[in-house]
Amino acid sequence: METRRFGRSGHMSTVAIFGAFAFSEATQAQADAGMEEIIAAGVNHIDVAPSYGIAEERLGPWMPRVRDRFFLGCKTTERSKQGAEAEMQRSLERLKVDHFDLYQIHAVTTFEELDEATRSGGTLDAIIAARQAGLTRFIGITGHGMQAPAIFLEALRRFDFDSILFPINFVLYADPAYREKANELLQECRAKDVGTMIIKSIAKSPWGEGPKTNNTWYRPFTSPERIQQAVNFVLSQDVTGLCTAGDLNVLPHLLQACENYTPLNANEQEELIASAPAYESIFT
Repeated sequence: METRRFGRSGHMSTVAIFGAFAFSEATQAQADAGMEEIIAAGVNHIDVAPSYGIAEERLGPWMPRVRDRFFLGCKTTERSKQGAEAEMQRSLERLKVDHFDLYQIHAVTTFEELDEATRSGGTLDAIIAARQAGLTRFIGITGHGMQAPAIFLEALRRFDFDSILFPINFVLYADPAYREKANELLQECRAKDVGTMIIKSIAKSPWGEGPKTNNTWYRPFTSPERIQQAVNFVLSQDVTGLCTAGDLNVLPHLLQACENYTPLNANEQEELIASAPAYESIFT
């Protein structure tokens, strides 16, 4: 599988970054099989969070054995210094590790949340202190929603984050305003040597009123052909890689698509964007 430099961290991350939300409701046996799968695919970067159900507990038995082979990222939704420090310690204990490679302010979806997280005594202060104490090497920020690119451009003006995680897919890129801001953010990340992780790469539409058939908060593409197209589109952008979706049944197709990634030229990307009206943006 192709690897790309994860910004100034220097880590050569696989273009498939394991999104551990896939273990949010998994049995240990299912998680064990999933870990065997991502190791066999050569994946070397994990993204997990305490808000991902029981994912940390399921990864815990593995991390002492495989810590050296994975760049490990975790995150917090706490917005106070004290709360973030406590949550980080709980994550370290559940994962049975003594440090993270990356710790992130998680789920910043409004400018008000950005203010709260970056204020004096907020989340950012806790993570800076953790870096000074050797509990994390790098600091990132994550979020989703139509405002994500604009919010993270402002975040980079406030602090020199090492990584950004936000959504890109060809349906979202049919929105000219989102596309413009997302590309501006990617250019800024390139200029500042910031690692970029992409989520929602295979989002097809919101669930709406229909039954929820996958462990994802959006309706995903599930056919190998559509997944390949979506993956090719995202990885054709100037990004480090994409976080795999939270469904263990979709995971093998996503890993295969990342292994088979073929860059799309500008015309091919535009053709895919032109097909977006057949689907629906997951954000209003």
